[in-house]
Amino acid sequence: MAEMVVNGVSTRKVSKVMETLCGTSFSKFKNRQLNGVYPFLLVDATYLKARENHRITSKALMIAVALTDEGKREIIGFDVFDNESKETWRTFFGSLKARGLTGLKLVTSDAHDGIIYALSKEFPEVPWQRCQTHFSRNVMDCAPKKYQKAIHAGLLDMYHSKTIEEARKKRDMLIEEYRGVADKAMERLDNGFESVMTVMALPERMRRFFRTTNHLERLNREVKRRSTVINVFPNAQSIIRIIGSVLLEQNDIYITQHKIALTKKDFDEMNRSSTTKLIEIAKEQQRLLAAK
Repeated sequence: MAEMVVNGVSTRKVSKVMETLCGTSFSKFKNRQLNGVYPFLLVDATYLKARENHRITSKALMIAVALTDEGKREIIGFDVFDNESKETWRTFFGSLKARGLTGLKLVTSDAHDGIIYALSKEFPEVPWQRCQTHFSRNVMDCAPKKYQKAIHAGLLDMYHSKTIEEARKKRDMLIEEYRGVADKAMERLDNGFESVMTVMALPERMRRFFRTTNHLERLNREVKRRSTVINVFPNAQSIIRIIGSVLLEQNDIYITQHKIALTKKDFDEMNRSSTTKLIEIAKEQQRLLAAK
């Protein structure tokens, strides 16, 4: 498909070929009504190059991967914007909402201000889980190299605590141990702790699936791999057409794969024991955001 574009075949013709192969068009896939229930959402953006006004510019490709209440992954949204901002992320979240995104309990992402803002406006009762992998990197970036391995081990131990109280104790011990030798890293840990531990409000069996955006990171790597042959897209619309076909193909793979190892019992326990906690966390996150 990508080689067709490089060799001069128009993206319009490519789209017709893909519709024939896949049985549907990526535009229908992109704009379809969301009729299911999606308790968990992962969002991220990756950058691709495109020509615009005789210049090569970077475009933000935003992608949303959700988990259904049956434990299946599904790509429920993607779009291309000039950048990642509060306005563009709110447009993206708003489009998901307009297409019928319901039942949302938790959103996992990196700490981009635009994502946090958009979530607070479009889904104010849904809390944000900061990706623990991204957070660990952020903390490590501030730590002297000779302490990084030990601090990372301490963070992993904290993430795998049984309760939020246990996690707070481990945080305090870590901060005490590295006070004076990695102050900036410990300050970052202290400031980001609550948002990175939102997942503790979920039943223990569910936490590991939503503590990071690793599933989406792997998808982004596949997008990059498949777009390498093109390097620079003819325009922003061609990104939607070509990468949309890639995402449609990947979504079909998700459908045929076994579901994530969660049962109806797990979802029932979440609805029974976690819903109130998650809403309370969302309200506290709203309050802190308003206070900034």
